[in-house]
Amino acid sequence: MNGKLEATNVCVEYLIARTGERFRALEDVCLTVNEGEFVSFLGPSGCGKTTFLHAIDGLVPVTRGEIRIDDRAITKPGKDRAMVFQSPALLPWRTVMCNVMYGLEIQGAGGQAGKQRVTNLIKLVGLEGFEHRFPNELSGGMQQRANLARALATDPEILLLDEPFANLDEQTREFMQAELLRIWATTHKTAIFVTHNITEAIYLSDRVVVFSARPGHIKKIVTIDLPRPRPLKLKRQVEFLKYEEDIWEMLQEEVAKMGMRAQET
Repeated sequence: MNGKLEATNVCVEYLIARTGERFRALEDVCLTVNEGEFVSFLGPSGCGKTTFLHAIDGLVPVTRGEIRIDDRAITKPGKDRAMVFQSPALLPWRTVMCNVMYGLEIQGAGGQAGKQRVTNLIKLVGLEGFEHRFPNELSGGMQQRANLARALATDPEILLLDEPFANLDEQTREFMQAELLRIWATTHKTAIFVTHNITEAIYLSDRVVVFSARPGHIKKIVTIDLPRPRPLKLKRQVEFLKYEEDIWEMLQEEVAKMGMRAQET
């Protein structure tokens, strides 16, 4: 049975205009993501994991191979996908309510039904009571909650998250991880999450896709066999720490290929 998303022999190359050389970011990436699954991409810096996420969103063209959603080839961005970027990028002149409504307005669905959907999502992400606040009146975590609600407002089939918690302090980041799992469990969305944080990837995911050094290909896919729901204290359990150790060793191998030496932790 085919998955929700199928990537087959995906290669992405860029032309460096100054030199005329071609730069290969991804090579022969094959991956199946199932309906309702939470999958994280992990790998050394520059391995192409974000490039692959952007190719899934249709922001980056595939040089060779193909990516399909429900057997439809991806050629451009579409309303079946929504991206949550590292920076919330909320419109500063719009309130939380109006920011979350923005995508629906573009689609011509900003009527009463749209407003009710936005109200429900604001409640879901824990921003009830802040509907009429502007972005500069919110904390970083609250801004990213609004960003997540905005992505969910158009009811995408696949939620793409590009290091959404990287700019948050450690305490807020952990809290947002738990909140994301709560929201994901409620919405049942297929989710693909890019991160540099091993602990974050293990905690959130059904599977962690470990990428090789550039040009990126899949080194290994690790199935995370830990029960859900997952309290934050799960990160201190022996089973969790074993996953962390195994993935860290894989990443050390790839970092060494890039001419860098990973520090022991």
